[in-house]
Amino acid sequence: MGGFKFDWFMKGMLIAVGLAALWPEPGAHGGWLHPELLNKLGVALIFFLSGLSLSFAALRAGTLQWRVHLLVQTTTFLVFPLLGLLILWATRGWMKPDLQLGFFYLCALPSTVSSSVALTAAARGNVPAALFNATLSSLLGVVLTPAWLGFVLGQTGAAFPIWDVMLDLLQWLVLPLVLGQLSRPLLGNWAAKHKKRLSTVDRLTILLLVYTSFADSVAQGVWSHYGVGALVETVVGTALIFAVVLLAVNAVARALGMAEPERVASVFCGSKKTLASGVPMAQLIFGANPALGLILLPIMIYHPLQLAVGGVLAQRWARAAE
Repeated sequence: MGGFKFDWFMKGMLIAVGLAALWPEPGAHGGWLHPELLNKLGVALIFFLSGLSLSFAALRAGTLQWRVHLLVQTTTFLVFPLLGLLILWATRGWMKPDLQLGFFYLCALPSTVSSSVALTAAARGNVPAALFNATLSSLLGVVLTPAWLGFVLGQTGAAFPIWDVMLDLLQWLVLPLVLGQLSRPLLGNWAAKHKKRLSTVDRLTILLLVYTSFADSVAQGVWSHYGVGALVETVVGTALIFAVVLLAVNAVARALGMAEPERVASVFCGSKKTLASGVPMAQLIFGANPALGLILLPIMIYHPLQLAVGGVLAQRWARAAE
């Protein structure tokens, strides 16, 4: 894997957002795409495919690296959210509340599976440890992400129906994941054979969710209130968050005396945030919020940033390992 590639999925995200800006009606609430149902079916499909491709045999190999697990999960679900709380406090009064919520949502999300593992492999890191942590993070995120959001929104006095959200996540996210996992004996070999096609279906479904998220925000006139300022704030904010976490995880891994392959896995898994789960989860958690597009903006900027920097680091560390 070379440096950062601006692949078809990245271009697709730009097209989905552009299409939502020019033609929001079909994807907005009440549109002929029926996003209220379509989004939930899309989420279910993404997590069914995720369960289908999840090999627990491969995970078992990574279970013994407890220092890596502790560092990655603490960073993902404690350090990141605390950083999010700091951002909420520091930007109070001058940043729009919906964008603040977007930054906190980014910080509360689990790590990514595919890019964490791919970058760790490219940098000659410990792949089983990366696979174990990225997957564990995805599973923990189903509970911890909405729990953090419930805590923060509860502090602001906003109503957050945590039990309704958890029930929705169980129904449309956990159940399809479990069904995917249970159908591995039947469909596992077929899924492995058609891995590329299934990955394409998965990504196209995410792009559809991106379109409906932004379409609703455009139709409700959210973007006309924010202008370019929101985009600039998001780019600067996400770059700062990423730099702080990347440097912190790297420093702690070195301080703990981790071997190079484990340090690489820790840095890549600990600094990543998932767009693949982040968009569908947002649809379930904030589905009725007209500012959903704005809430998703930080994770959509963070995603290419983490891949760009990760690609460069992976090349450098692979050369050093050789």
